[in-house]
Amino acid sequence: MAPGNHTHVTEFILMGVSGRPELQIPFFCVFLIVYGLTLAGNLGIVILTSVDSQLQTPMYFFLKHLAIINLGNSSVIAPKMLVNFLVAKKTISYYGCAAQLGGFLVFIVAEIFVLAAMAYDRYVAICSPLLYRAVVSPGICLLLMALIYSYSLTTALTVSSCVFSVSYCSSNVINHFYCDNVPLLALSCSDTYIPETAVFTFSGTNLFFSMIVVLTSYFNIILAILRIRSSEGRHKAFSTCASHMIAVTVFYGTLLFMYLQPRTNHSLDTDKMASVFYTLVIPVLNPLIYSLRNKDVKDALKRFLDNPCQLFQSV
Repeated sequence: MAPGNHTHVTEFILMGVSGRPELQIPFFCVFLIVYGLTLAGNLGIVILTSVDSQLQTPMYFFLKHLAIINLGNSSVIAPKMLVNFLVAKKTISYYGCAAQLGGFLVFIVAEIFVLAAMAYDRYVAICSPLLYRAVVSPGICLLLMALIYSYSLTTALTVSSCVFSVSYCSSNVINHFYCDNVPLLALSCSDTYIPETAVFTFSGTNLFFSMIVVLTSYFNIILAILRIRSSEGRHKAFSTCASHMIAVTVFYGTLLFMYLQPRTNHSLDTDKMASVFYTLVIPVLNPLIYSLRNKDVKDALKRFLDNPCQLFQSV
């Protein structure tokens, strides 16, 4: 932290989702259920895509990592949030706050690019099916995930280092339920130009390039589907990417809602509600989206429930 005569902050106070005491227990119950469903749903996806031989394809490889990311993202936020609903002193240590911010950034950046990779996978499968095994081979999938995780970690370390390089003095009350960039920088008693620039640059760049991949992929997918003459063929092609299109729409819609708000209407309370959605609600929705609308996953779940031991033995 920058030198000075200020009393430097050693811990932060998280205001949480709501400051109203009568809502703490109801919120605790609601978010405990949401977090429990998130764990169950995403662990189920990870297990099924790991043990079922018919789900050993690139699409389900990326789906498994999306589930892992959703588990990580919600687990960075939810446990501390749930504890704070039950205690009077809603504090988090300085280094705990830095770790939470870093963890959140790792998983949110990884999710952005995994969704883009899944869109590209569907593009190759529908538009160039004969090249699919060569273009989206297991080796390329592993390399792509290694690059995504490496870049996410680099981004998280860079941005969180910038955010915590400034001084935090007398005020330590964060108007949020977890340690996030914007409410943290609002507390700084030193110049925040560099960290704000880093946050804006990384956020804008990541969102822009991932959306270019997603929009280009789905533009070509839609054109390819429209060229299919039979309605049965169009339905079959569309069904292979419908679940992912829903997940992408929900995720990017939430992020765009946050970033495209007019400055005059922008508030930390609005950011807080949007953050609840993409840190806690989307991770519980993704398993539902991919299981309820996906015949392969439903069939794999049925096989697993009928004979779980056989599936584990086949791994």
